[in-house]
Amino acid sequence: MRERGYTVTEQPVVDDRVNVIATVGATEPEIVYSTHIDCVPPFFPSRVEGDTLYGRGACDAKGILATEIMALDRLRDAGETRVGLLVVVGEENGSHGARAANRLSNRCRYLINGEPTDNRLGAATKGAYRVRLSATGRAVHSAYPELGDSAIEKLLDALIALRDLDLPVDPVLGATTYTVGVLSGGVAPNVVPPGAEADVNFRTVEPAPRVRERLDASLPGSVSIEDVMVVPPVRLTTLPGFDTAAFSFTTDIPFLTSWGQPLLVGPGSIHVAHTAEEHVKLDELVQAVDLYEKLARDLLAATS
Repeated sequence: MRERGYTVTEQPVVDDRVNVIATVGATEPEIVYSTHIDCVPPFFPSRVEGDTLYGRGACDAKGILATEIMALDRLRDAGETRVGLLVVVGEENGSHGARAANRLSNRCRYLINGEPTDNRLGAATKGAYRVRLSATGRAVHSAYPELGDSAIEKLLDALIALRDLDLPVDPVLGATTYTVGVLSGGVAPNVVPPGAEADVNFRTVEPAPRVRERLDASLPGSVSIEDVMVVPPVRLTTLPGFDTAAFSFTTDIPFLTSWGQPLLVGPGSIHVAHTAEEHVKLDELVQAVDLYEKLARDLLAATS
């Protein structure tokens, strides 16, 4: 960005990782494009096959970053100085870059956040609520299970009870869902297990405490519940004339509240992000440049 003539600030976040803020001269922007530079593992290299770009980050979100920079270039070349770019680290693991950026003072009125939405404006995104269920038992020789207390059996009772939870439903975002993502327990096949844990990730449409109330009321008391992560659901800014949709994934937006009203849009499909087939159509990238430019112009015209 410095080589392209922008004023660039590097904000230290953690270890040697930094957020990057790029502006047109010394002007504090009113419209800021944003996305994240980190990707999920494992890495696999980029390639172009026909009309499609494959590779880690193709749509989540380095391809998006490229289109945002192109849109920013167009606006600057046309004499617009009220626009900028915020690139954060760590979105895929805790959003520590966004949390750090939120402490910066700014005059931003609208944040156009880039994630793969098939170039549709996000009307809303679900939240995420992760809990750890833990059970404790007593280890004994497996030949005499009656003398012990199986932590895994207790945990299984709780996981079965999850299936009967009456979880919230929203008319825009749909149903609250959950995934049992990680299971662990036991010490050996011939020992009654003294401990067991499960990490459960809810995709929420209401505040997390409402889900926690249901867990407390429905799961057996032999299992403890620990809150691990909470990301709230978000209602987003939309504009007339743009395709819109609601999305079940979460973004950095809940942690960038000091950066103005949020919009969410980007090329590529979330269904191929994080997969071994991550890709994006080249013409969708080109369309995204036009889309990002038009969004910024419409927002600037509305604020003039």
